[in-house]
Amino acid sequence: MTATSRVLAVLEPVVSDAGYDLEDLTVSAAGRRSVVRLLVDKDGGITLDDVADVSRLVSDALDAADEQDPTLLGTSYVLEVSSPGVDRPLTEPRHWRRNVGRLVRASLRDGSTAQGRVTAADDAGLTLDEERVLPWAELARGSVQVEFNRKDPADGTAEDTDEEDDDA
Repeated sequence: MTATSRVLAVLEPVVSDAGYDLEDLTVSAAGRRSVVRLLVDKDGGITLDDVADVSRLVSDALDAADEQDPTLLGTSYVLEVSSPGVDRPLTEPRHWRRNVGRLVRASLRDGSTAQGRVTAADDAGLTLDEERVLPWAELARGSVQVEFNRKDPADGTAEDTDEEDDDA
């Protein structure tokens, strides 16, 4: 059993019980230390307070596991907890659901691609631009397309993503 799978067995229930999804876990060596990196997410997105809460829970769980098995992470470890970035691949139905309203590019299992705005994601599959339904079985993976001037669906105008400087 690898170090990553042993750490995953310890941390997955801790993160899940706290109401988060453990999206990725890596354990790597950095000199005499181990580096434990977690990506966590939840419906509605994750805040810095959420990251701090997960960090405390995970740290306590790793410390307890290390007392039982000092070979788990070696003499010391560095813990890094963060949220997935916009560049993370969309591979699970929950990833698509969390990106309703966003422009995406989907790779299909037949080798073709589809692009559009996610208007719905339910048990049946994904709906792009309110017209094209893609069943989950047809989707391989996808990615969010970054939009700098996204149109406001209410009035068709571009939303200004830059905050104005009131001190000018």
